[in-house]
Amino acid sequence: MRLESINVGRNEMIAHGNKSMATGICKRPVDGSVVITEDGIPGDAIVATKVHGGPDQAIYAYSADDYDWWAETTGREYPPGIFGENLTIRDLPTDLRIGDRLLIGEVVLEATAPRIPCDTLSTRMEDRGFGLSFRQAERPGIYFRVLNEGEIRAGDAVTLVESDFCDVTIVELFRHRYRLRYDADDLRRYLEAPLASRLRAEVEADLASLQ
Repeated sequence: MRLESINVGRNEMIAHGNKSMATGICKRPVDGSVVITEDGIPGDAIVATKVHGGPDQAIYAYSADDYDWWAETTGREYPPGIFGENLTIRDLPTDLRIGDRLLIGEVVLEATAPRIPCDTLSTRMEDRGFGLSFRQAERPGIYFRVLNEGEIRAGDAVTLVESDFCDVTIVELFRHRYRLRYDADDLRRYLEAPLASRLRAEVEADLASLQ
């Protein structure tokens, strides 16, 4: 795998139709080395802090191969960062397991959750139906916590270290978000994985609703 782009955003207004909002989703490639900390990339804007950012979702990564799929499917260009990801990575698998790790130089990232589309993404794409398209594509990108800080730059090699701790996958959790009925055994299995704290709270609430 290879790090194709490091993307950073600032707080800015976007609008489409009758929707307008302040957001940090408009991330653009930066040159040179970038510091990765436990809180993400210093200076990168995170506006919707209830659903984005924090130690368990410090870095959002998207696969350059999935961007290729979008381009082939829609006939549209998808420059790095357009989905709001910090890292665009060539050959990044869509469906990592929770707990899988990426090594980029000294930086160690651990997969914690899938990205769930929202109105901000649809507004960014200037397409009110894009959230549904994103859901159907099942290529959500991956949130990571930072286990070891350091500096990285575009072009760096990326190594995948697979976890043998659990078998809960990113796409499985993405599908869970849209289920109308829950299976208690599945929910308990999810809770054994090192989930992001927000996702863990949602799964715990789903399990409590069954009891």
